[in-house]
Amino acid sequence: NRGQNGGRMDFGHNTPTHDRALCDAAQAKGPARNSWLSPSFSRNDLAVASALEGNMPSDTTGKMRAATNTMKRILIATLNPGKLRDFRGAALSHGIDVVPVPNLSALPSVIEDGVTFEANACKKAEHYSRYVPGEIVLADDSGLEVDALHGAPGVHSARYAAEDPRAAESNTEDETNNARLLRELRGAPFEDRRGRFVCVIAAAQEGKTVTVFRGEVEGRILESPRGSGGFGYDPLFYFPKIKKTFAELTPEEKARYSHRGAAFRKFLSWCERTSTAGFGF
Repeated sequence: NRGQNGGRMDFGHNTPTHDRALCDAAQAKGPARNSWLSPSFSRNDLAVASALEGNMPSDTTGKMRAATNTMKRILIATLNPGKLRDFRGAALSHGIDVVPVPNLSALPSVIEDGVTFEANACKKAEHYSRYVPGEIVLADDSGLEVDALHGAPGVHSARYAAEDPRAAESNTEDETNNARLLRELRGAPFEDRRGRFVCVIAAAQEGKTVTVFRGEVEGRILESPRGSGGFGYDPLFYFPKIKKTFAELTPEEKARYSHRGAAFRKFLSWCERTSTAGFGF
């Protein structure tokens, strides 16, 4: 699982110890069969989700508590706290929680060697869905594409600071990734610093991809970071529509405007359209 956008299966270099423990707790129970369709969200799950959503204001966590008895769950193949926050933020208003695949940290990892976000997302979703028979499993691959860099960092976003990102065995620190990006864009005028965040979500069952969704958001790369929220390239990614970087967005704003939110909403729409086929809510 990648830090901001891709890499190998790990928690990421910037994951605090308590977040790792919370991720383990969230996945330890293991859902009931087809729990992504059923209201099986427990009070223990709520406590874990609330802790992982540490940046959310009290009114948001209050909504989570109010939804305890009706919340539905979706399994996702990630232990990255930043991604879980983003997906949970997008899912919350739909009465849905997003939790890691059971025992994910103990399962064999996936080498994300695809040349597209779609290839990596499908590979992860198919792999981890084999360990939860009968369940739909989501996996995402996401990254930053910068026009002036011919689409880089792209699928190598989470290990961009490595000497050879294509051959790197692990993710590199967010700060060093950002530093490399700024070096490579040094001197570029604002109008030439166009880029986009991309997220591709794959849904798989029994080792086969069921469907794929893509979300994108356009912005500019600043010359210095702004904001203390988010992760990855968020402090450098300026979103002109509301004149903030992604690191300055509230959780509600990020759920509304982010690439992950856009891709996840497409997944939810698909669920509604296909409910009669046994895949939806």
